[in-house]
Amino acid sequence: MPKCWLTLPFFLLAALTVASGQKVENTAIVRTVELGGSVVHVTTTYAIRSLEDELKSYTIALARGDKSKTSWLEATIKGQKTSLAIKERAVHGDNEYQLFDVALPKALSVNKTLSIVFDTIQTHATEAWPAIAGQNDEQALRYMTDVFVLSPYPTTVQRTKIKSQTPRVISFTEPKNIESFAASASAVSKSGATVVYGPFNNLPPSTTDEFIEKYQQPVNVHYYHDQPVLEILKLKRSVEISHWGANLNTQDEIVLYNAGPRLKGHFSRLDHQTQQFYKRPAPHILPALTLHLPSGIRNAYYYDTIGNVSTSKLRTAPSVPKNRQGTQFSVLEFKPRYPLLGGWNYSFTLGWDAPLEDSTSYDKDTGRFIVEVPIMTPILGAVVDDEELTVVLPEGATDVQFAVPFPASSTLQETHKTYLDTTGRPALTFKYKDLTVKQAESIFVSYKVSWSAHLKKPVAVGTASLGLFILGMISRRVNLTLHQKSKMS
Repeated sequence: MPKCWLTLPFFLLAALTVASGQKVENTAIVRTVELGGSVVHVTTTYAIRSLEDELKSYTIALARGDKSKTSWLEATIKGQKTSLAIKERAVHGDNEYQLFDVALPKALSVNKTLSIVFDTIQTHATEAWPAIAGQNDEQALRYMTDVFVLSPYPTTVQRTKIKSQTPRVISFTEPKNIESFAASASAVSKSGATVVYGPFNNLPPSTTDEFIEKYQQPVNVHYYHDQPVLEILKLKRSVEISHWGANLNTQDEIVLYNAGPRLKGHFSRLDHQTQQFYKRPAPHILPALTLHLPSGIRNAYYYDTIGNVSTSKLRTAPSVPKNRQGTQFSVLEFKPRYPLLGGWNYSFTLGWDAPLEDSTSYDKDTGRFIVEVPIMTPILGAVVDDEELTVVLPEGATDVQFAVPFPASSTLQETHKTYLDTTGRPALTFKYKDLTVKQAESIFVSYKVSWSAHLKKPVAVGTASLGLFILGMISRRVNLTLHQKSKMS
């Protein structure tokens, strides 16, 4: 945005926003919120009608509170899978919303219609309420959002559907001062596990201070949740590529946290065993965890600060050729050393080896190796607060390049040194925040390794072995005694 816009009076800037909104009319907006634990999925469908010729983009507004919780977003045309290009506008001042410009695949002419689906994933969007619960108590969460979906365009009808996993919704907010738009006396209703706000009719462009101050208001939904609320506070993944061993080693250092209600009182082993015996575990207790690991892995290990976790079981699947899309995966049934209650955390290390050929290809034309490195191993329903991913390349790798599916918060290239290294190995470090299953994609790293670089390791090993051999020979021939014994005649 040009800097001169900063000098415009606010009322003129608001007038320009409303004027630009007349290019499009929202015939309908439907927002669907799928409630969960640490992760909430929000899908908003915009049915639009063009009021001008050659409409090439559509602007979406996201409330400031929702923007701060959003870790992933995607825009598509309804019924299609291809993602549309999204450009986030620069924020000037203390705006109550964030604007995103979505590029349309084909320009719309006057009165042409289109449906745009805007998907977002929210993290840390719920809170335990009450924040403290007994070991045998149920788990209740609270979710808060705004009653209206903001838009710079006029809207004919709008509604919001908030869906819980079970019909056991404890309470929800009744909005006030919205009679001008509500179709009935009550602007909210509940049907089964769904709470519906709206329909709201004939809304003006709502990205103005006047509308937000007069009509926009927060609404809360209080509901029971039957699964543990999981977070990974810290994930440190190290991936080491070895050409001589034809191996790809992956190691994860994980700090797992239960973000559910904190335990009231002391933990009772008797109550826990009783729940396990009758197969009625408390919803906020995590007794075990199932992880989907890559196929073809070997030499898997998993341990915590005490030692090996022998209560876990691993079922490996055979390797799937790189050029074939397979759905097989290895399954790790991981049982922590103790049940994980609300407010507790558990640190453990998980690692495995995999054939390098399963994830690596070689381009003969360019002489480059291309390695696919997964960003993380997802845990269903969990959010990764912070991740540090380090990819260690073979010694002598040059012309290192990489491609990421989405930007990292920081990227660093350095030299990693270990046993029998001479010049060290190139290492790439990527840092991420608030990752979910949607972001469990792969980074592609490419590099070149010359024949002389390939020989660095055997030369280093041979030199070290020869040095030890020579040192041993010399030590056998050197007399280190202080006094030599005289021979008896």
